[in-house]
Amino acid sequence: MSLGGSIITLASDASFATASSAAALLTTLDSSINAVSASLAKLGTSAKAVDNHSEFVGKLQDSITTGIGNLVDADLAKESAKLQALQTKQQLGVQALSIANQSTSTVLSLFR
Repeated sequence: MSLGGSIITLASDASFATASSAAALLTTLDSSINAVSASLAKLGTSAKAVDNHSEFVGKLQDSITTGIGNLVDADLAKESAKLQALQTKQQLGVQALSIANQSTSTVLSLFR
């Protein structure tokens, strides 16, 4: 059996034939187990950091969406007020023209 990599190292010629080779193999296995445990701890820390970042991005996205919604709502209210003011001005203009036309016809009727 041969295992290799940067974390686990076990030679293909490793054997339990003698007590010294078994002890050396046991030491190698212990160090490999410790290396795997350390790598798993690093992986767990990285996974937690990714989860925290993902949660932050989600909250940031919600906040931005809410902010944009508030801006759009504020703009709609402002534009609605402008429209209402313009409509009122238009109605007043029409009424002023109507009054002016009536006054002219009244003055003309006096000359008849």
